[in-house]
Amino acid sequence: MEKGFDGALRGCEEWVLNPASWVDGTDAFVETVGLETQMSLVDRVEEANLPPVELRRANHYWRINSAPDAGYVLVVSDELPMCHITGGGSLDLRESVENVLSSAEFKERWQIATLGNEGGISTTVFRNREVPAMTMTISRANRPGKRLDEVQVVATAIYEMSS
Repeated sequence: MEKGFDGALRGCEEWVLNPASWVDGTDAFVETVGLETQMSLVDRVEEANLPPVELRRANHYWRINSAPDAGYVLVVSDELPMCHITGGGSLDLRESVENVLSSAEFKERWQIATLGNEGGISTTVFRNREVPAMTMTISRANRPGKRLDEVQVVATAIYEMSS
């Protein structure tokens, strides 16, 4: 499960920060993400996996199968510098998500901007260390065994274009 979430995060960063990896086809993008056959482009996803309405433009949907009935969806856009990740299924993703977020590799790329905790949900806003204009908000259950019947983790990253 950790490999899937880490791959979704890498895919998010790669899509937003390196359009050259997908502008002429997605082979280089998929190779960089490193999930091989675990990751596939799909035509549509359920409403719960879609980004906020204002980010629903020229979207592409990548399904990441981490277990037979659990995984992640990465939504990206050809027109907006954004990505949106959701994770869920029959397995509790909390520990896997926390392990990725607390890893040295993740911390090398992202720094905490703000922390929040409300109603059993932890929300952290991260800022990309190399490209501070890119922020990612990640919300997830903060106790084990919660939310197995719905989305367990939501991450939305946006690259703020200066005006």
